[in-house]
Amino acid sequence: MDDTRPRTAVQLQLNGMGDLVWHAQYFRCVAEQSQGGQISLIAAPTTMARELVGHEPWVREVIDFDRRPRRSERRKGRHSGWAGLLRFGAELAPRRFDRMVLFSDHPGRAILVCWRAGIRTILGFGETRLQRLLLTKTPWIQRYRGPAVAGYKDATAFSIAQGFCRAPIVPRISVRPDALARMRERLAPLQRPLHALAIGASEPYKQWGERNFVELANRLAARGHGVLLLGGPAESQLAKDIQARVEPALRGLVTTMTDGTVAESVAALSLVQSCIGNDTGAVQFAAGVGTHAFVVLGPRPPLEHDPEHVHMLQAARLADIGPADVESRVLAELG
Repeated sequence: MDDTRPRTAVQLQLNGMGDLVWHAQYFRCVAEQSQGGQISLIAAPTTMARELVGHEPWVREVIDFDRRPRRSERRKGRHSGWAGLLRFGAELAPRRFDRMVLFSDHPGRAILVCWRAGIRTILGFGETRLQRLLLTKTPWIQRYRGPAVAGYKDATAFSIAQGFCRAPIVPRISVRPDALARMRERLAPLQRPLHALAIGASEPYKQWGERNFVELANRLAARGHGVLLLGGPAESQLAKDIQARVEPALRGLVTTMTDGTVAESVAALSLVQSCIGNDTGAVQFAAGVGTHAFVVLGPRPPLEHDPEHVHMLQAARLADIGPADVESRVLAELG
């Protein structure tokens, strides 16, 4: 029997790895109503979508929307500018999508892409009058403007309005089996309970700082706990500097991991007792696999998508949050 469900592309506007974690379960719901039970996911390369969800059975393929490379790459994106958008539409055209589902509050560029690709059903938030003129007529939403981070709130409202789901879904991602096997072996010698310190930060204002991580590592190791300094290649030197400043007698309990893939980081975070650190992708990975994540937020908007696993440390200034405060909160939550 022919599958009459629409062949679907889903585009994520936001470009962070944590953003993708927040949206993944809603994308799965779209896939359940799409041809073959799958979607083609369009996302910025910075989301690391292949590593995070490329193994999921509901993902047919991941398509890079290369519009805004990281500043450190010092290059123009393949899909930057009007010419780039038309180029991207031409690249999508042979896939013959029946519809595009836009998780975006600024769908103008995507609508141009859809026009070039021949996609005539375009679902989006429809918050403004112009959007309602350009998008396919469906139930609209008003964007969230409350005190919390909006990305998950908007995705939830949109998914419910479109009938993709009936109620909010707590963000979850699955661990790649091959990565889990490697991380079980790598982390096996480490002391338990084991705490991952997420030392990376996408922006300087989110960085809690080397001195604080050193003191927290010392405090946890002094209790006989294991500490894993977790980051990407960009945090390699920072991890070495933190480990070097740990008390010599405790240094054997502190290990660095900055050479793993994103999938391996997700797997590692599924094997630790807590993840503590900056507001970065790693703490969202941790919560996404059911590990307690302690986020040093400072004065920034709260994260309300998973109260059971996301524990926020807020203060008037990031510098006002001390390692003793974090240690106390972690120990209290973990019992």
